[in-house]
Amino acid sequence: MVRTALRSSLVVPFSLLAALAAASPAIANPLPTLTPSLPAALSQHPAALVSAPAQTQLMHLSVALPLRDRAGLDALLADIYNPQSPNFRHYLSVAEFTRRFGPTAADYQAAVAFFAGSGMTIRSVAANRGLIDLEASVADAERVFHVKMGLYRHPTENRLFIAPDREPTLDLSVPITQVIGLDNFVLPTPRLVRAADANAKGPGGSGPNGQLIGSDVRTAYYGHGKLTGAGQSLGLMELEGYELSDIQLYFSTFGPPLTTNVVGISTDGTSLGCGAGCNDGEQALDVEYAVSMAPGLSQVQVYVGSTPESVMNRMVSDNTSKQLSTSWGWGDHLDVDEPIMKEMAAQGQSYLTASGDYSSLKRSGPWPEEDPFITAVGGTSLSTKRPGGPWRAENGWWGSAGGPSLDPRAPIASYQIPFINPANAGSYTLRNVPDIAGDANTNNMLCAQGHCAGGWGGTSFASPIWAGFIALVNEEAEAKGKPPVGFLNPALYGIGASVAYAQSFHDEVKGKSGVFNSVYGFDLVTGLGSPKGQVLINELASGVYQ
Repeated sequence: MVRTALRSSLVVPFSLLAALAAASPAIANPLPTLTPSLPAALSQHPAALVSAPAQTQLMHLSVALPLRDRAGLDALLADIYNPQSPNFRHYLSVAEFTRRFGPTAADYQAAVAFFAGSGMTIRSVAANRGLIDLEASVADAERVFHVKMGLYRHPTENRLFIAPDREPTLDLSVPITQVIGLDNFVLPTPRLVRAADANAKGPGGSGPNGQLIGSDVRTAYYGHGKLTGAGQSLGLMELEGYELSDIQLYFSTFGPPLTTNVVGISTDGTSLGCGAGCNDGEQALDVEYAVSMAPGLSQVQVYVGSTPESVMNRMVSDNTSKQLSTSWGWGDHLDVDEPIMKEMAAQGQSYLTASGDYSSLKRSGPWPEEDPFITAVGGTSLSTKRPGGPWRAENGWWGSAGGPSLDPRAPIASYQIPFINPANAGSYTLRNVPDIAGDANTNNMLCAQGHCAGGWGGTSFASPIWAGFIALVNEEAEAKGKPPVGFLNPALYGIGASVAYAQSFHDEVKGKSGVFNSVYGFDLVTGLGSPKGQVLINELASGVYQ
């Protein structure tokens, strides 16, 4: 029987806050955060002030504390992902990571006490001590962060946005990396698109008019093997709620029977439901296609929060899902996001993201796929030999976003350098996106908002499909007594450089997206390509690439 478990965010008991408040350190001169909290575009191009928000308006904020011994963490990660090292895939627990690299307990307790004593509501605290989720009125935010909140005219979008008039400072001696949520200059967006003709004939799938459904994609990328993701938990990052009834409708309409528990987890008090004005298309499809790829998953954990950082930090602090996916894009918070992603890698979690849908990183919104510690999934146009049949052909999808990083703080990784050449036009100094690819053309079925429809696509499909595929990999690894695959990129490029590449990936050599072409081997439309069944599963699970 399928159930939905609702887990609320952790609200700190009043008794604990009272005990901590007495120890909260105060300082004479307010200190700035370690990283600017205002978007660079806003600080470089001031916007016109229109009015002030209501003083009682509530804001959801995520306050990040810095890691310790970052050089030591980088050295450890290099060791964990070196197949020649005796520490290869010897992962840390949350407690081990926190003890070695997290903020000290004293610093974290002092920060929690400071915000609680300032009149803000602590919505959740974190096991890794990396983040504090707050709810605060505009008046409290202005007072605590020494800013004045305003409503400004957006320079490129037809809307107003809220933002402080300066960088925040705090009367707190504990270092704070950044405060997330003081502005909404960049709105998070899902990587989901729809065809102009939603009823157009599809590529021979099992859905209406030949549209593809999840089981078609599973057969194309895996076949009819025994792996189902049994015993695996898969985590999804969402910034709006969902309706379980839509997911149930999908599987009752297209099959197979839904046996996976769908577990909703609110990370900061955000509603798990999708009410008035909410579209759960992204959220529903993430579950529908991840489960279709791995129909025997024990559970899908749907993490819902107001900020991406709140969600990601809960995913890594729980450490219950070893395959994670997001299909949302948001503003660049590298100094907060990358430490979370590094902890995921240290704990053996695989984190995938959609690369975007509008042919370029700039147009799609370049974050988080630019970060070198996440696996970016581009888009393909997939067709099968018959409904429910095997893979027939696959080209690069015209909307697949890719290219060299727009952020100079995202350098190329050593394992990607050998794949760059004039044919793919990649950068030799910056990270190149995407790493891999999957079905994203606008001929997929999904069920959302109470009904099922075709014509949907976007790299939003490709990322959860790959997450489901990694659940098959980790099921195989577990059966062989091996650890999870963890951070995927070193393994993916290791296979890409081996003689097993042609048997492990569908190499898309046709198709163009923006200024980039699909070419032999690695390219900036489809990366290394799409998964090719059991051979790739064996290679990833074994960790031995020949």
